[in-house]
Formats: sequence, structure tokens, C-alpha cells
Amino acid sequence: MDIILVPGLWLTASSWDDLVPALEAAGHRPHPLSMPGPAVGDLVVDDWVDAVVSEIDRLDQPVVLVGHSGGGNVVWGAADRRPERIARVILVDTIVPHPGAMISEFPVHDGVVHFPGWDFFDHDDVADIDDETRRRTAEQVVDVPGRVPTSPITLGDDRRFSVPVTILSGQLDAESLPRVLADWGAYAEEFGRIVDVEVVHLGSGHWPQFSQPAEFAEKLVAAVR
Repeated sequence: MDIILVPGLWLTASSWDDLVPALEAAGHRPHPLSMPGPAVGDLVVDDWVDAVVSEIDRLDQPVVLVGHSGGGNVVWGAADRRPERIARVILVDTIVPHPGAMISEFPVHDGVVHFPGWDFFDHDDVADIDDETRRRTAEQVVDVPGRVPTSPITLGDDRRFSVPVTILSGQLDAESLPRVLADWGAYAEEFGRIVDVEVVHLGSGHWPQFSQPAEFAEKLVAAVR
């Protein structure tokens, strides 16, 4: 199976390095991507979606899309553009966005969003990332085009709801996730319309590819089908 791996904000294709060998050992063909950066121009999230769609179109067979964090918005947008080509969407510690949703808001300086540092995030999200991993991964981050995190995602093809979805959730499970989403309005509506969805509890923070790569790789491989 061809698997397109889309990183979250500030991350590049290298953030999937610890997962690629496990996917290859299982007989899959991983395609880790880096999203277009500030040097490309005044980008919005739909430009990132375009980059993933271009990769889908380059491949001959149905693909699995994997999106971590803000990359979940990107892969859901790509599934909306090419629903007939997607075997499954796998979301890593994120949920499907509704039409017009944004990733999040961060300070913009000189047209870009700099990585705010690990201490910026909630304790539960980063508690399982040790100091050495924080140092190493912080050296690999890149600036994000300033408009990408707050620009609205374009969704318009209801066939996206027929694409199977697996959510690999750090702290929530199949019972608690819908309860949390019940207070999220349009997010709950989008989630509720998916025909085939499963939730897998990871027992991790927000970056399992860094904090528990072996365990995460096992669950990611199991989710690809």
C-alpha cells in the first residue's frame, strides 16, 4: 500500500523517520512529505492540500493518508478532493475538520509562525518527550507560512464521509472522544457523518512518533488496511 505521511506544523518529512522502516517491513511504500514553506509565497492551508493531492495523483494505486496534528486538516482536505483514490485516512492525535475550520492560532512574525518551543504546549501533550528528544527534534523544525494555521479548509464533496477513518488518539478512546466532541459543534457533526470510523487509544502525548516510536509504529501498521 502507498502511504502518504503528512507532518504537523513545524515538522518535515524527517519527523516520520522512525516509522518508515516498520511500514516498509510490513510491505508498504511510505511517502513522507514536507509541506511547502514560506519561500514558496503567501500560502494558505489549501495550498498544502494541493501538495498532497499532487502526490496522490503521482501514484497509480489507492493510497492511505496519514496526518499528524494540523496535518490532519491537510489530509482530510485531500480526501475531499480525491475520495475515490483514498483507501483510508489515519489521523494522529487530531480529528476531522469541518468546512471552513482552521488549524489553530499562533503569533505571526515577519510573515511566518516560528516554533514556540516545547514548553509552550500543555503538559499532557509533551510530558512523555524526554529532554534529549526535545533538543534533537527542536533542531529539525521549520517556520510555517503565516496564513496556513488560520486559513479555512475547503471541503465540499460529501463522498469524503465514505472514506474509512482511523483516529490514533494520544489520550482519548472510542468512548471518550465522542463525548469531548459533543461540545465542539460543527466538529461533532463532521465526525458523526463518517460512515466507517474507529478510534485507537495510544496512551501518549501529542507527538507519539517522538515519544514512543516503536509502539506507535506497531499501531500505525495495524491501522493500514
